[in-house]
Amino acid sequence: MEDFKRTNEDSREKEIVFSRTIKAGKRIYYVDVKRNRKDELYLAVTESKKIVEGTDFANQRISFEKHKIFLYKEDFEKFMSGLHEAITYIEETQGKAEPRPESDEQDIKIDIDF
Repeated sequence: MEDFKRTNEDSREKEIVFSRTIKAGKRIYYVDVKRNRKDELYLAVTESKKIVEGTDFANQRISFEKHKIFLYKEDFEKFMSGLHEAITYIEETQGKAEPRPESDEQDIKIDIDF
């Protein structure tokens, strides 16, 4: 009974209440709003990058490298301020980025035969 209660609490901690997926070349960003045990909302940002190992198509191994950050409500203002400053610096130094064209080629496709 104790194990069941703990499992329920663990799944509650990871509850996603809002989510957006951002496809950007070989990377996919997941921006999730989650609810913790205290019923407080926080932001989880995950970067997922596709890694292809091997040059021969038949022997290629595909994996995904993931990095996560968690942002809590009390840090939003400072984080956004720092992020805005960093983006402004890059745009002033290198100019604004050209948007990537959306295409089906950027979608992740996995074909597995058994």
